Amino acid sequence: MPIARFPSFVFDCPDAAALAGFYAALLGWTATSQDDWFEVRGDGQCICFQTVDDYRAPSWPSQEVPQQLHLDVVVEDLDAGEAAVLELGAIKHEHQPGTTFRVFLDPAGHPFCLCSQ
Repeated sequence: MPIARFPSFVFDCPDAAALAGFYAALLGWTATSQDDWFEVRGDGQCICFQTVDDYRAPSWPSQEVPQQLHLDVVVEDLDAGEAAVLELGAIKHEHQPGTTFRVFLDPAGHPFCLCSQ
């Protein structure tokens, strides 16, 4: 019997409310908050966000400041997905090492990928 039903991931960031809003819009999930803690939930999953002082964004692909973690988000159409995340405030990274996925930075600088099915 598993100990937990699902894992949650916690992002450190400079503005937890803003980053929770970004991922809620990207995934079509619901953002909630309690004090300085923000959660985005949907499809039985949870992603959490906390504001930290002196946050340093990852410097992917170098490891000067490690990426810490990243999300792979599956989309039906990479071009449509790219347009949508750019509209939400993501930045397409200049380094694109593959053809079946695209690397972006969220508004706090965390790398994430849009992946074809």
